[in-house]
Amino acid sequence: MTTTAAGPLRVAVVEDQPLFRSMLERTFSGTDGLHVVAAVGTTTEAMRVIRPGAVDVAVLDIDLPDGNGIALGVTLRRSHPTLGILLLSAHDAMDLLLDLPRDVAAGWGYLSKTSSTSEEALVSAVRAAAVGETVLDPALLAKVRPRAGSDVARLTDRQYEVLRLLSSGLSNAGIGERLGITEKSVQNHVNAMYATLGIDADPQRNPRVTAALRLLEQTGPAV
Repeated sequence: MTTTAAGPLRVAVVEDQPLFRSMLERTFSGTDGLHVVAAVGTTTEAMRVIRPGAVDVAVLDIDLPDGNGIALGVTLRRSHPTLGILLLSAHDAMDLLLDLPRDVAAGWGYLSKTSSTSEEALVSAVRAAAVGETVLDPALLAKVRPRAGSDVARLTDRQYEVLRLLSSGLSNAGIGERLGITEKSVQNHVNAMYATLGIDADPQRNPRVTAALRLLEQTGPAV
C-alpha cells in the first residue's frame, strides 16, 4: 500500500467534466492507499482547496474553463515543492512537459483520456508522481520511434523497450515481470541505457525522470 508517513496518499482532482471527474474520484476513493481530499472543476476552486501540505498529488485536466492545468500545476508546485502532478488531456500533448520550468519539472506525469483511462494506469501514475517520477502515457509511447542520429536511436532494442516501460511508470520489478526477465537483468539494461544516454549519477536529479524526458525529446511519431 502506498501511503505517506501519516496515512494514505492524499489526491486532489481538478476536472471540469462532471462525469469524468466522478469516475476519477470513484477510482481513487476505491483504491487502497489513496484518499481523495477534493474534486473540483476550475482553477479558481483548485487554488482555494489545494493548500500546501494538504495534498500529495494533484490530478489536473489540461483544458479548464478558467485556465489550464499546466499553469495551475506550476503555481501549485511553487507553493508546494513536493506536490506530485498528473496531467490529463483529450489530446496528445506530452511534448508540453518539455516546456516546464526546470525548477518544477520533476514529478509530473501525463496520461491521455482517450488511451489510458484504465484504473491500473491511473493509479500507477498517481503513485509515481507522489515520489517525484515522470510517467508518460504508455499507449502514446508505443506510437513513437527514436529520431535518427539521437542517443535514443543508439539503444539496443531491449534497452529501448526498457526505457519505454520505465517511462510509463513501471518499476524494475514490473519491467522484469512484463519482459519475463530477472530484476537484476533489468537493472543491467537500465545502467547500459543510462550510459548510452549520458545520464550520470547526480544526487540533484532523478535519473528515471531524466531518462523519460530524454525519450520524449528524442522521439517522434512513427512513419
